[in-house]
Amino acid sequence: MAFIAKSIGLITNKAVIAIIAVVIIGGISVYTLSPYFTESTVDEDLPEGAIIQSKTDDKEDMMMMKEEKEKTIPASYSGSFIGVGDGIHDAQGDAYTIPLEDGNNVLRLENFESTNGPDLYVYLSTDDNASEFINLGELKANKGNQNYEIPYDADLEKNSNVLIWCKAFGVLFGSAELSSN
Repeated sequence: MAFIAKSIGLITNKAVIAIIAVVIIGGISVYTLSPYFTESTVDEDLPEGAIIQSKTDDKEDMMMMKEEKEKTIPASYSGSFIGVGDGIHDAQGDAYTIPLEDGNNVLRLENFESTNGPDLYVYLSTDDNASEFINLGELKANKGNQNYEIPYDADLEKNSNVLIWCKAFGVLFGSAELSSN
């Protein structure tokens, strides 16, 4: 009888450990995989205080009295996203910086689309490995137009790569190399 009772105790301990393991693995799986099945979209306006220039030619100058000029936003740096190419992680769209009236800059992602994932952030980095980077914040949505404030002292010549980076797993989803215009 003692042997049977001891065996039941071992089975119960093993069952509890197995249940705990299943719960932990299930929780991690849901955290890791569920973003791949959800999407979010944002469509932010151009940032407040963006420096806007008028786009005209000689014919337009003559008609200026009655017609409004077409307006453009000057981009200091721009680039296009390239996905990782592994069939799982991807990012596409355009990235550019917009100068503001107060002397700061904003990073704008336009026509942006990325595979969703857990813990995604936008970095300005020296390379695609995020060895040195400036964290601009969590990715607001995996689709759409969005703005990110760039710190005043950011060196865009040095940190010329925009990364969509999974912070939890250290994985690159896509990058855009910014070049000056």
